[in-house]
Amino acid sequence: MAMKIKKGDRVVVLSGKDKGKQGEVTRSLPSEGKVVVSGVNIATRHKKPSQANPQGGLEKSEAPMAVSKVAHVDPRTGAATRVRFEVMDGRKVRVAVKSGERIDG
Repeated sequence: MAMKIKKGDRVVVLSGKDKGKQGEVTRSLPSEGKVVVSGVNIATRHKKPSQANPQGGLEKSEAPMAVSKVAHVDPRTGAATRVRFEVMDGRKVRVAVKSGERIDG
C-alpha cells in the first residue's frame, strides 16, 4: 500500500507535547512507520567537547515521530483531514476526505 504521508506534505500534530503544531515533513521512514516534521518533536542531546566541536554543549534536532500522530492539513480549510486514493486521468492520486481537494500536484 502506498504511504499516505510523504516528504514535503503539510501536516498537523494530533497528540503529544506538540499537539496542534503544523509543519512540513522533511523525512519519511516507511519501514519504521515514522516521519520527521520540521519544528516539531525537538530532542536535546548533551554533547561532550570533541575535535570537531571544541565547545560541546546542547544540540537540538528534530526526532522521528509515529506517522499515526500526524494528519494532513486540508488544502482548502487548513484543518486536519484523512486521505483517500482515487484514480484521476489514469493516475492514482491522494485526495483530502473532508473537502475532496486533490493533494498531489
